[in-house]
Amino acid sequence: MLELDKDQLASLYMQGNAAVRKSLREMLGERLNEEIPVTSRVRTFNDAIEELGEAHEAVKAYRDIEWKLGKEHKDLLAYLKLRIITEALNEGWKPQFTEGERRWYAWYELLTKEEMDAMSDKEKEERRVVGRANHHAYAYGGLVYAYAYNVSSHSNTNFGSRLAFKSEELAEYAGKQFAEIYADYCFIPETPAEA
Repeated sequence: MLELDKDQLASLYMQGNAAVRKSLREMLGERLNEEIPVTSRVRTFNDAIEELGEAHEAVKAYRDIEWKLGKEHKDLLAYLKLRIITEALNEGWKPQFTEGERRWYAWYELLTKEEMDAMSDKEKEERRVVGRANHHAYAYGGLVYAYAYNVSSHSNTNFGSRLAFKSEELAEYAGKQFAEIYADYCFIPETPAEA
């Protein structure tokens, strides 16, 4: 029998086509997450599509309209991408929005330029930073609600969405790994006149 260590299994899974991935999932069964954690299997948007497959409803919805939306609708495409990523990372878990159910979301802290400048290189490397120039700024991003007033001193999480994760670790992973897609979803892109 062929013996593979975790690194070799992960490499085979990531480099394999849909048939190879399906075979490995079937072979490993319940041990899939132990041998190849979802955070190793889903590192890019395309990995998330591969994980779910083209027949998944979220992937089909994305494919149906991706070509229709131009750059001016980057936020809509980003939301559809985040649905796929969230589904793939949650591995079938879906929030029920019942009393007492725990859900986690990617969370971003708004920092001032001074706070960013005071950060060490290591801190900057560990974080993705979004700055606001005005004393009063807010972003109704749909995943969490961030409100800044007087130098980003107030933050609130009143609004959530269905982009919920089953664990804090997955929410943190998604927030860091897919920060650019979250930014496309949350923020209005700069127009050439603003740049």
